[in-house]
Amino acid sequence: MPRNNPTSLWSSLASAGNLSSRIAVGAGASASWGELAAGSVLDDRAVKLHGSSVLVVTVDQFLAAAALIQLDGVARRIVLCPPDLPLEHVAFVADSAGTDLVVTDRIALESIHPRVECIVLREGQIRPESFDRGPQIETEWILLTSGTTGVPKLVVHTLASLAGAIEHRDALLPPVVWSTFYDIRRYGGLQIFLRAALTGTSLVLKGALESTAEFLARAGASGVTHISGTPSHWRHALMSSSEGLIAPQYVRLSGEIADQAILNHLRQQYSRARIAHAFASTEAGVAFVVNDGSMGFPAEMIGSTPDVDMKVEGFTLRIRSRRTASRYLGENSPNLRDADGFVDTGDALELRDGRFFFVGRQDGTINVGGLKVHPEEVEAVINRHPGVSMSLVRTKKSPITGALVVADVVLRTAPHTGEGGAQSLQHDILQFCRGELARHKVPAIINFVPALAVAETGKLVRRHA
Repeated sequence: MPRNNPTSLWSSLASAGNLSSRIAVGAGASASWGELAAGSVLDDRAVKLHGSSVLVVTVDQFLAAAALIQLDGVARRIVLCPPDLPLEHVAFVADSAGTDLVVTDRIALESIHPRVECIVLREGQIRPESFDRGPQIETEWILLTSGTTGVPKLVVHTLASLAGAIEHRDALLPPVVWSTFYDIRRYGGLQIFLRAALTGTSLVLKGALESTAEFLARAGASGVTHISGTPSHWRHALMSSSEGLIAPQYVRLSGEIADQAILNHLRQQYSRARIAHAFASTEAGVAFVVNDGSMGFPAEMIGSTPDVDMKVEGFTLRIRSRRTASRYLGENSPNLRDADGFVDTGDALELRDGRFFFVGRQDGTINVGGLKVHPEEVEAVINRHPGVSMSLVRTKKSPITGALVVADVVLRTAPHTGEGGAQSLQHDILQFCRGELARHKVPAIINFVPALAVAETGKLVRRHA
C-alpha cells in the first residue's frame, strides 16, 4: 500500500497486514486500528452518509478518530470541528460547508440547525460490524483555521494532501509509539493521527479532562517514543512535575516559532532524543523539518527541499506543493493561493549569516514611533535569560510613541523575597534585552506573572492592551 498516496483512510487500514497497534485516548478509550477498521461508532443511519457533507463535532477525540476512519471514502466532505468551536459558529460552518448531517456527542447540537439531521454518538463503544460503504469516493477534508477573532475560515484538503509528508515505515524497524499534545481536529494533531494510522504505529492522545502532568504520566507508562507539540506545549510540560516520566527518542515542535531557549531546554531534559522543529500550517501544509538543533533554517533549504517550492517575497515565506490546501470554502472567501499556486504564510523572515530566522507574523507587529517590533523576536531574547521560563510580548497604548512594548514573564523560580529582588531581576532582564535588541524593541515594562494563557491550539493567547 502506498502510504503517501492512500485511497482512503479506511481502505489503507483494511488492507494493512498488522493492525494490532492501538490508539488510546484518556484513561479509558482504547482500540486497535483493526477494531476501528472492522467496526463502527455509527448506527444504521450511516447509509445516509454516502456522498454527504458531514460535520464531525465531538468533545471526545476517540469518537472523532473512529468517525474519521468510517467517513473517509464514503462522505463527499468531512468537516473537522475542534472542541472549542463556539456553538454560535457551528451553524455558520454548517452552512458554509453545505452540511447534510452532523455526527456528534454533544446533545446540545441535536437542534442547532433546522435542516441538518444529527447522528448522536452517546457512547464510545465500537459496533462489531461496519456499515455498507458502497462505491469509494474521494473525500474533501475541511479544517478550520485557528484565528483568534471572528468566524474561522474553512480550508479544503484531501487525504492525499494531508498525507503528502508521511513516508512509508519499514516494518523491521523498532516499534514506535506516537503521541501529541495537539487535538486531532487541528492540523498539527491530524498529522500525527494520520502518521500513526498510515504507518501502523500506536498512538496515545490526551484526554479531554487530563492535565499536562497526568497526560505525561500516562504517555510515559505507555512507552511513548515520538511526541509533538507547540513550543508553548513544551514549556508547560517542562514546568510540570511529570516532565521526567517520558523518555522520548524523538521530540518535535511546530505551530509557533521554536526559539533557541526551548530547543536547548528540551535537549537538556531529553538528552537521548532527537529534537526537531517543523514548519507547517493549515493552508500551506508541511513544508520542512529542521534537525540541526538550531532555531531558524539554513537558507539553502529554500531551493533544495524535495517536493516543496519555497520563496521569500515581501519578507514573508511563500510555499507551493502538493501538500497545500486547494482553496477556502464558502461564499466570498479570499483566494488561498496566488496565480502561481503559492500560499503566503504571513510569517516574516530575516536572513542572517546564511540562515533564515522567523521573527513573527507579518500582521502581528507593534508600531513604536513608526518602527516595527515583532513580539516573537523580543520573546526569543527574553526566553534565553536563565531565570525565564516563558514570556509574552504585547503592546500598550502610549500618547508619545503610539505604543509601548510590554513583556509578561513567567520565571523559573520566584525572585528573592522583597520588592528589591523583583526589581533587580527586572533590571537584569532589561539589560539582557538591551545587549541583544535595537532600542525600540526593548520592553518599556516587564511584569512577572504566574502563568500565561495558552489557547486550545497550543499557541500563546495574544491580545493587545
